[in-house]
Amino acid sequence: MWKDFFYYTRSEQRVIVGLLLLLAVLAGIQIGRRWGRQEEVLQVPDSVEMAGIRRLTAGKVPADAEVPVRLHPFDPNTADSVTLRGLGLPPQVVRNLLKYRSKGGVFRSPASFSRIYGLTPDLYQALLPYLRLPATAPARPLAGRPEKPTAVLPDTVTDSTSGKVRRSTAVRSVKYPVGTVLDLNRCDTAELKKIPGIGSVRARKIVAYRERLGGYYDVAQLRDILPEELSLEQWFRVVPGEGLRPLSVNSDGLERLRRHPYMDFYKAKVIVEHRRRRGKLTSLAQLSLYEEFTEQDLERLAPYLSFD
Repeated sequence: MWKDFFYYTRSEQRVIVGLLLLLAVLAGIQIGRRWGRQEEVLQVPDSVEMAGIRRLTAGKVPADAEVPVRLHPFDPNTADSVTLRGLGLPPQVVRNLLKYRSKGGVFRSPASFSRIYGLTPDLYQALLPYLRLPATAPARPLAGRPEKPTAVLPDTVTDSTSGKVRRSTAVRSVKYPVGTVLDLNRCDTAELKKIPGIGSVRARKIVAYRERLGGYYDVAQLRDILPEELSLEQWFRVVPGEGLRPLSVNSDGLERLRRHPYMDFYKAKVIVEHRRRRGKLTSLAQLSLYEEFTEQDLERLAPYLSFD
């Protein structure tokens, strides 16, 4: 009877064989996944190690890495991050130092090095004997500012250590002698800065105001921008009728007219509206009929208005 129990028809045998093959395939897939995960786990330490090696070979030390400290002479103006860490400087101090250098900062004395944010007094004292700074660090001119004309003049300096008197050079600004007179409509900022009492800021202000006016017709116009420096007028002259760029009353637009220092929006609008309603302007007398123009306004504007 037990033989009848294990007897299967041909179709049932095919089904059983198919199920056994399916189970074998699923078991193989499961074993392959486990083997892959095991191999992946085994490879993680190797990748981490290689990443650390790449960082070290690139000259970058991780912030949390232990770096052996060895004191030796160094220049904070040129030392890289690996050298600085090797001197015992904390990562935050190294970042502050490199950031200061990237912005153009230069260490010219031990005191300037001691002011790096985060550097403790004890660490500074430990590094001080190994600090090596250049004898003379070149000063960097500010971007966008032209350097003042200079002259090298001999001078004497007493050496604080030996007490000997030696000759040195002192850099001083070159200034024009009293009696020099410049054409106010032709001089540039370099010439203006050679006048005593005028530096870069005032020189740029004088030239910028000249451009807005369309040229100076009187040296006294400097009082518009430098009211406290009346003594500067002795250094300038204005050639009558030269260097002026007048406004065209009958063709310039509202924006062009209103930008002049002696005009404003309301004065410019009066001129534009008069042209639109009554035609071209021919003289200052027509503008005097409008309350927007005072007698003083017309007097100051006269050299700058062209009725052509």
